[in-house]
Amino acid sequence: MQNELESVLIRAMGLDRWLAQSMAGHPEANESPLRDTVIRPLTQAYTDLTGSAPGSHTAADGVGSAVDPDTLWQLAYDVTALRGASDAPLGLQEAAAALQHLAILSAADPQARIAELAALQADLESRIEVVPDGPYLLTNPAAVTDWLGVPVPALPQMALCRCGASETKPLCDGSHARIGFDDAKDSNRVPDRREDYEGVAVTVLDNRGLCAHAGFCTDRVPTVFRAGAEPFVAPSGGRGDEIERAVRACPSGALGYAVDGIEAAAPVRPPAVEVSKDGPYRVTGGIPLAGAGPRNAGASLEHYSLCRCGHSQNKPFCSGMHWYVDFHDPAPSPEPTLFEWAGGLPALTRMTNIFYGKYVPEDPLLAPLFARMSPDHPQRVAAWLGETFGGPRYYTDRYGGYDHMVAEHAGKSLTEEWRARWAQLISRAADDAGLPTDPEFRAAFAAYIEWGSRIAVENSQPGATPPPHMPVPRWWWVCNATPGSRVSALAAPVEREKVVDLPAADEIVSFARHIKPLFREMDRKSMSFVFDLWSHADVTKHGAAILERLDKGSMPCDGRWPQEHVDLFARWIGADDPAE
Repeated sequence: MQNELESVLIRAMGLDRWLAQSMAGHPEANESPLRDTVIRPLTQAYTDLTGSAPGSHTAADGVGSAVDPDTLWQLAYDVTALRGASDAPLGLQEAAAALQHLAILSAADPQARIAELAALQADLESRIEVVPDGPYLLTNPAAVTDWLGVPVPALPQMALCRCGASETKPLCDGSHARIGFDDAKDSNRVPDRREDYEGVAVTVLDNRGLCAHAGFCTDRVPTVFRAGAEPFVAPSGGRGDEIERAVRACPSGALGYAVDGIEAAAPVRPPAVEVSKDGPYRVTGGIPLAGAGPRNAGASLEHYSLCRCGHSQNKPFCSGMHWYVDFHDPAPSPEPTLFEWAGGLPALTRMTNIFYGKYVPEDPLLAPLFARMSPDHPQRVAAWLGETFGGPRYYTDRYGGYDHMVAEHAGKSLTEEWRARWAQLISRAADDAGLPTDPEFRAAFAAYIEWGSRIAVENSQPGATPPPHMPVPRWWWVCNATPGSRVSALAAPVEREKVVDLPAADEIVSFARHIKPLFREMDRKSMSFVFDLWSHADVTKHGAAILERLDKGSMPCDGRWPQEHVDLFARWIGADDPAE
């Protein structure tokens, strides 16, 4: 493979030079676009394979190579072909991930190109490889989603950031090499020790050294999993089924449970990687993990959480440090959909699983109605709600859309008593699942549950003729009452007026001195789900949208700014380079 590696390295250097020249003058131009993501790992792969660095002639030949735009695809193809070997060096795999990503971005038919690349790696096992001081290499992934359950475009070879510094999260951009990322475990990490907590119903098994502090257990059964208390686990504080559900929801694998001295096996789910919100990669389905070193005692092989902020004390596994280092993904939409605000498909699926797994079976009215429902019924309802609340077309694409939903209710003669009980209990399931409890979201949620369930009753009656081929409804905030659009009565009192230092006409407007004081603490909190109003970078980035709201008087939520303050903001954001 030595000659092949040298060849692609020469071509990568030539391509790098061509890209740098073609982007000259662009504000985001990089003097060496492929240096960190392609040339560096290919050079490392060559060195690992041969025991020596490439000769100086390689660099010279690379700079002088003639290239054209099609070279990018051909190079990606050829590097992927080399990567198809099971013993391909890690550097080669990392370079293949970067080249595949770049090639697909510019492809006229991305899906056809992805299929070609996938065929070159078809014989490789789906797995995750931890690169020393580098990214996670994800090979042939089955599914990669964001925290809302929305698919992240998956390629046959992916390099996922784990240093926390990438500008293209969740993909690696080579930042780990620039910042000198160190993946050593912290000597002060929580000890690797598994404890048994015997209770009346079940014995809880817990290894604090593996905990990622997702809070799923403490949020769902706080009488058993007690935040800030010792011992952390009080196994007789809850029902056995509740404890089992909480343990199975643990994304890190720190928790387990045993019945009659026999540890329960974790249910094997489809292989998937979730990029959690401002947190770790949550891996399920038993995807093999290589290069991680020894596992903690009792660690699950079916599911685990991998650090994404770069600061875990138990690398590569998450230790919850993302909370303490204030790790954040790019800001979401300034006007979230109900789907986004609810927490996406994972949150809605959690709610429907609780509803159909807990409340329906124990309810004498609803249990007979759903006694013969399909095993995936909770997932179907979650997909419908997700699409209705502004999310992806999951229900339409997977199950058939509005016509299928109508057919599901046709002829069932649903009663008002059934409907009312369904609406009552699904609201309880929403509480149990931790869906947002702010009045704005719950008003919209309750409005749809009432509207949708009443339509279902109507469509289910004998002789009903629902209009065919209607689109799935798209629900929105009630009367545009969105999160942050009002001041909570429980919020700490704040001064209505602020003394603002207005600059002279010829004075440079400063963010720190003139603009930041315009935003009160309550203003900052009301917009914190989108961006930080006390951050120069955030306010500069979203300045146009903020100014539009200020002009309309919709921001802040408790009263319009004086015109002189709006004019001051417009003057600052209108500068070529708004001063800090």
